[in-house]
Amino acid sequence: MDQANLDPMCRYRAMRDKERRSVQSKYDFLGFISSGTYGRVYKVRSKDKGEGKLYAIKKFKPDKEGEAITYTGISQSAIREIALNREMKHENVAALREVILEDKSIYMVFEYAEHDFLQLIHHHSQTLRSSIPPTFLKSLIYQLLNGVLYLHSCHVLHRDLKPANILITSTGIVKIGDLGLARLSCDPLHTLFAGDKVVVTIWYRAPELLLGAKHYNRAIDIWAVGCVLAELASLRPIFKGEEAKMDQKKNVPFQRDQLQKIFDVRGSPNLAEWPMLKSMPEYQNMKRLDGYPDRLQEWCSSKIRSKEGYDLLRQLFAYDPDKWFTAREAMEHKWFQEDPKPTTNVFASIRTSQLPPQRRITHDEASASMQPANAAAAPPAIQATSTRPGSGTQTFSSVSVNAMAGPSYGPNTYGVNMSRLGGNTDSVAGNTRKKARLQ
Repeated sequence: MDQANLDPMCRYRAMRDKERRSVQSKYDFLGFISSGTYGRVYKVRSKDKGEGKLYAIKKFKPDKEGEAITYTGISQSAIREIALNREMKHENVAALREVILEDKSIYMVFEYAEHDFLQLIHHHSQTLRSSIPPTFLKSLIYQLLNGVLYLHSCHVLHRDLKPANILITSTGIVKIGDLGLARLSCDPLHTLFAGDKVVVTIWYRAPELLLGAKHYNRAIDIWAVGCVLAELASLRPIFKGEEAKMDQKKNVPFQRDQLQKIFDVRGSPNLAEWPMLKSMPEYQNMKRLDGYPDRLQEWCSSKIRSKEGYDLLRQLFAYDPDKWFTAREAMEHKWFQEDPKPTTNVFASIRTSQLPPQRRITHDEASASMQPANAAAAPPAIQATSTRPGSGTQTFSSVSVNAMAGPSYGPNTYGVNMSRLGGNTDSVAGNTRKKARLQ
């Protein structure tokens, strides 16, 4: 008698394998979107009957030893990203549909967003050659802050907010994407610095990080939001410094040029406004820099052209991380209350002729297995490039998102809607000090 008929586990495995579907049996691959240190992102369409929805698939790169690809299991960083994404349920955070393990590769399937902030900046600076209208600008930042408020309410630091990681759907909803560097900030076993010595792309990195802080809080995300707001308003990075690279021993160097770019606009910090400045590891190096006056108001007069807009940016760029402006406080700022007010659909105030184009895709020659079926028939699109910083067969299985390990809080515990904001108390990563403030 066949042993498989007697062994319940064998029968279960046979039934499970029969129900499994490969990535390409579930999705039509339409083209390649982008790549990074983590892997590659593709635009796909669901093959499910009656659906045909668009999705973005993030395929992680396998580990390599020379020319040979080795399989060492799922990396800790991938597990963290999957765990956090499967818990995030909010209109302003990119939604994870499922995770698929196939041929020793990990695929994360996300809802598709047609645009991102970087593409929008390029569209206005290179094509339209005009600034982003005030209503449009306010709508983008308000929804971004709403997503940041949700993440912070869940004790999550994003740690890599920048235009390329902030998406916009075709229906005008902002989505925060790429939680690859995100971490839980409540009562970690070690300082966040111990896990990742360098976080946040250099142009969006907060002063305390540039000064070598081992302990930091959600203020680093708020600073990054200020950088994004300024970049949308001026169509160029406000603090565009050169990054000093780590040496062979992975020592983090003093980021002199980036700090100078910040001080040139925001002015040099002092102990009166930032009492803990003297305790920063790079304080002595910072003291050797020239003193700069605060020119932020002058900068805003030609870019944002609003007294309330300047006040919001000034508070987003507060030097002292212990006096940080929360996402909730930012959303309640008078700049959003004065006319013109933000809209739920960020494109509501934009003429059709001014809408950004659809995301360009190419056919990825580096991965033949991920090529769309009609690659030969369709000519490749030209994809804009950017010099910005940062940028053996095994049986497969489709893993339910809810089956992945993750934080213990529920996805709806801190649900934040555009009409009703929720909050929580703050805790500082790696520190026993608690701030009894709402988000």
